[in-house]
Amino acid sequence: MGLERLLVFQHLDVEHPGLFREFFAEDGIRWDVVELDAGERIPDLDAYDALWAMGGPMDVWEEDTHPWLVEEKAAIRYAVVEKKMPFVGICLGHQLLASALGGRVGPNESPEVGVMDVRLTAPGMASGFFSGFPATLPCLQWHSSAVKTVPPDLKVLASSGLCAVQALSLGDHAITAQFHIEITAETIAEWDAVPAYHEALLESLGEDAMHDFERAVTEHLDVFSGYARAFYENWKREAFGANS
Repeated sequence: MGLERLLVFQHLDVEHPGLFREFFAEDGIRWDVVELDAGERIPDLDAYDALWAMGGPMDVWEEDTHPWLVEEKAAIRYAVVEKKMPFVGICLGHQLLASALGGRVGPNESPEVGVMDVRLTAPGMASGFFSGFPATLPCLQWHSSAVKTVPPDLKVLASSGLCAVQALSLGDHAITAQFHIEITAETIAEWDAVPAYHEALLESLGEDAMHDFERAVTEHLDVFSGYARAFYENWKREAFGANS
């Protein structure tokens, strides 16, 4: 099986695959977006080789407010469990996989916002998804909810002091990250314009934090880009084999 056509679940127009869009273009991958928060419907998953689920300001349990979450979680469950479709989930997408497979997601003890360290667990160090990564890596965090209980079939690959479940895997086809590995030079400004994200930023870092936050991200952009490339190549190799 090769990677030719990819489907992306988006929950906000500025929460897109970011830097990965360049990698998709390099590989000639056709990728389609379903903007679930805008009411777009999920197409036939059998027409795609892989599924990605991105971040968003809503929470996985807000099904009354966002009823499309029910269908999305069902689609994710079908994709990763029944089809064993290669999958990547980032931030909300990470939480959605856990919730779809029976895990519990809830408010984190405190929001995790900023450039912070994540540590690979023993399974993470042994996983091909994080091949070539250091044991501790700086990451961009911007979330206030977290996976609280992990479904039995998922492995925890990374952790942090504020959030025990920072990355999950299912077999050799599905990988998720609570932290953001897709960021570009424009990401922080785009997200700060989202009221829910701006509020989390202020709550975590204070009124004068934006300048320091942007500087920290800028200083780490080359490192983040290298991690994104490695993450993407590792995922392709694990999920599709060496020739993808």
